[in-house]
Amino acid sequence: MRKKLYIFIASVIFAIVLWGSISLSDIYYTNVDVKLTLTNFPTGYTTGSPVPEKILLRVKGQGWRLVSINVGPETEFKVSVDGDSGRHNVNLYDYLEINRWLFSDVEIINIFPDSIRFFVERTIFKKLPVISGLELNYKPGYGLASDIIFKPDSVIVSGPVTLLKNTWQVKTSDVSLISLDSRTETEVSLPRLNGFKYSTDLIEITLDIQRIVDQQFDNISVEVIDIPSNKEVVLLPNKITFNVRGGIEILGKLKHDQFRAYVRYQNLVQDTTGSVTPVLEMPRNVTLQYLKPDRLRYVIKSF
Repeated sequence: MRKKLYIFIASVIFAIVLWGSISLSDIYYTNVDVKLTLTNFPTGYTTGSPVPEKILLRVKGQGWRLVSINVGPETEFKVSVDGDSGRHNVNLYDYLEINRWLFSDVEIINIFPDSIRFFVERTIFKKLPVISGLELNYKPGYGLASDIIFKPDSVIVSGPVTLLKNTWQVKTSDVSLISLDSRTETEVSLPRLNGFKYSTDLIEITLDIQRIVDQQFDNISVEVIDIPSNKEVVLLPNKITFNVRGGIEILGKLKHDQFRAYVRYQNLVQDTTGSVTPVLEMPRNVTLQYLKPDRLRYVIKSF
């Protein structure tokens, strides 16, 4: 019984191989995505033009050859800029012969797109700061407690002069992080832009995620600054209460003397309402929720 089973399996395998061999010897049509590569740039030149990363070839050939194209290593369709700068209008059909070795025994029916345009120009270098392209989503009650830390926080960028001269920062790739509730470290790539290169392609990012809470500070004295020597100002009242919001670890370390409340004498002179809003200087990474009272009356005395 077992011997018959082996014979049956061998027969099925042979039949499949035979059918595949016969089928793949027939002529078929298929579409092939091919990487487009520009070569032979002059030294110190590049292009930032939006040329397609890939082109689509409609090809005809024996089945086995088409299979080898689709499952083999990525194929490149090379276009030489011939060491020349300036504008180029290229018909891709003109480059079939120099790429023919890629498609031996295969007939190319058409190319899409069949032509490309690009501008070859001088490359310059510029040091640019990195900014976030992250989309952050937090668990309820949590948030970003301090500024995002980038490592490195700037990169050397090389690129086409007409584009890079008006570029002032590099934004990381768009990445979404969800359900954040603790300190998070991750790596994010920089976007691939035609003609641009970076001193590093990966940025280490640190996110200081904490529970976000409120804290109230009472009886903070308000001072009047820049008072002339022959003047005296009485504020009514001269103390305020305020509420700030921030990460629980940050607020837990705050002290009263890290806040400063004041009004400028010049603002009192220019005021026409009889009351002014005090200025509150706060430590970084906290936000003001409310101020009580939000306006102070005053009396100016002269000597």
